[in-house]
Amino acid sequence: MKNREVNLAFIDNSIDPFVYNPEEHWKLYLDVEWDSFKATKSHFPDFSKGRYTHLLLTGSEASIIEREKWVLEEVEVIHEAIDKGIPVLGSCYGHQLLAFALFGPPSVRRSKHPEVGWIPVQIKKDSEILGKKRQVHSFSVHFDEVVEVDGNLHVLASSQYCHIQAFQWKNKPVWGIQIHPEINVPHARTLLKNLISLNLKTSPVYEKALRSIPNDSGLIRQIVKGFFGSGMPA
Repeated sequence: MKNREVNLAFIDNSIDPFVYNPEEHWKLYLDVEWDSFKATKSHFPDFSKGRYTHLLLTGSEASIIEREKWVLEEVEVIHEAIDKGIPVLGSCYGHQLLAFALFGPPSVRRSKHPEVGWIPVQIKKDSEILGKKRQVHSFSVHFDEVVEVDGNLHVLASSQYCHIQAFQWKNKPVWGIQIHPEINVPHARTLLKNLISLNLKTSPVYEKALRSIPNDSGLIRQIVKGFFGSGMPA
């Protein structure tokens, strides 16, 4: 049974749904009411009517460094949601976009060591979004990253090559997560094959990840529980 206290605004930042389809990945875990909005078509939720209780920002094939017009439009939507106290969760590109919205261009950069495949992540402190401090494994695909430029950004998790794998802004229900815990092993394999088929310069990176042994701790369940539990009456 769906949690009808939650009404999620789901902003899909993907470019080509035949390569990467965030809805396909997330819908397995969204036991709530939700509406999807396509960012590249400048289709965004309206928070003025009080319909939505939560906002989720998905990943994307786009780079946060090379920003299109719709990105700046989405930044305004993010600000509106935060100003209204709506819990916000950004995933991968959405994580970077959230940092960009909060702190501007200095908060994002190219990764010195892109992380593609299943990686270990150290959760550095207890939080409602990630649970207890521990090491987990999750799927990852990113070539850009968030940089710590403000003391109000609290780092919740790190990996070997990415210091900010997850953050919370101030003590508000505003979180960014760099990894892709919502992409299960079969979907991750399909995504890697789709990316390889594009014959990009990065194809060898995807091929190496596809040959690796998957390791997924199932962190997505804790994330969804913590996120949808935020902002709700006790």
